[in-house]
Amino acid sequence: MQLNEYMSGSIRNIMATAYKSVLTNPREARFVLKLQQTFARSEKRRAKVKQEEGIDVPPFLISSISTTCNLSCKGCYARANGIADDPGKSQRGTMSPEEWKQVFTEAAELGINFSLLAGGEPMMRKDILEKVAEVKDMIFPIFTNGTLIGPSYMEFLKKHLNMVPVISIEGTEHGTDERRGKGMFRRAMMAMEMLKKENLFFGTSITVTTENMDFVISDPFVNQLQDFGCKLIIYVEYVPTERGTEHLVLSESENTRMEKVQEHQREQFPNMVIISFPGDEKHMGGCLAGGRGFFHIGPDGAAEPCPFSPFSDSNVLSLGVSGALKSPFFKRLRDARLVGGEHTGGCALWEHREEVADIMQSLEGATINEK
Repeated sequence: MQLNEYMSGSIRNIMATAYKSVLTNPREARFVLKLQQTFARSEKRRAKVKQEEGIDVPPFLISSISTTCNLSCKGCYARANGIADDPGKSQRGTMSPEEWKQVFTEAAELGINFSLLAGGEPMMRKDILEKVAEVKDMIFPIFTNGTLIGPSYMEFLKKHLNMVPVISIEGTEHGTDERRGKGMFRRAMMAMEMLKKENLFFGTSITVTTENMDFVISDPFVNQLQDFGCKLIIYVEYVPTERGTEHLVLSESENTRMEKVQEHQREQFPNMVIISFPGDEKHMGGCLAGGRGFFHIGPDGAAEPCPFSPFSDSNVLSLGVSGALKSPFFKRLRDARLVGGEHTGGCALWEHREEVADIMQSLEGATINEK
């Protein structure tokens, strides 16, 4: 099966599961049903662009819209890669709300269905969120620490169902507070309670390490999240950003075990959407970064392979999304099989970071957005 067919099928499965999870909420159910129809048209758009322009359009993006955060979490890739810092200290600028809307409008016209919104803390840029929410043919999962979710944001989320909060925790209260700060787990739970009360679709993002894996993939924990009202779980396997933390990376055998457990979870919890990144890439012929299945847009518009590989030779602000997909750097990564190559688990680009840097430096006029 071709990658595009596999990913399109995966999106259809995700939307079908999402629809089952909101059947008790008529408004959400109508919204998801309408999106299923929209995404069917998007699938045809991607095929048309491929046929007419020879461009492989991925179904999703990751976009860092904020350069600041109100927390200082241990091992934060955004701070390590120079995407985000404390207010007033960030080394990178960000596109305006209108420019972000322009980028996502083009993305939707190409047939892109999702853009994960990250940062920094994306909810610190409500001006950007309000503008991109107008792009109704896309869903925008907002990766947030949840601390800014209150009455104002609840009204915003009720109005724009295509904006889906995904609250980051580490599993246990101790693990979350140890990484994010004292009291952060309870703040996250309070945000979930507010979202559940309004019967809104929301999810959680969990960074999986050797220390918390057994707990966060256990049935009791997933059942607890379901009781909180969570309908989406995104497991993100830990990628080191600090020296001395390599022991937290899952081994190949742990990745295999996690994969088997998640197959069970999808049967045990049929009304929850459960995604593993980058673990699910194994079924899609290898790493999906560099435009093969997605790419990352930095706050200043730089088109990068993924958030963990902050190198760029193109910018969506000047070239557009379609221009960025023609990136020579992305092509070289695919030709070298650094994306789309053999995948045994973990982050392929991080494991081959020296080769990625060598390819980047060989491209005349390219830039490295790295601290």
